[in-house]
Amino acid sequence: MRIDGRADHIEDYLITVRNGQWFGWTDSKNKIYANLIVLDGGSKPTESDCTTVLAALQTAWDLENDSYKSQRRAEYPSIVDQLDDIYNNGIDAWKATIKTTKDKYPKP
Repeated sequence: MRIDGRADHIEDYLITVRNGQWFGWTDSKNKIYANLIVLDGGSKPTESDCTTVLAALQTAWDLENDSYKSQRRAEYPSIVDQLDDIYNNGIDAWKATIKTTKDKYPKP
């Protein structure tokens, strides 16, 4: 998994299949499907499952993190600051602050 949390390797899928260290690699420097081994006696997922679900994980992450929602979330003031704004400046001033971000990142 990349530092930003986006899945980028079949290992990111494999950790979602079962709990514990159920899989390993015959070559830890070359973590490809051909080198995948099952350590717990369970079944080995197909290579197609690994690549298909990894792609689905990536798509879900992209939708969540590249969407207007995530862009808004990153730009909105903290809840504490929003409540302070409402208390000190009123609801209309708060709405104006929030509207700036909503206008910058509109719903599709």
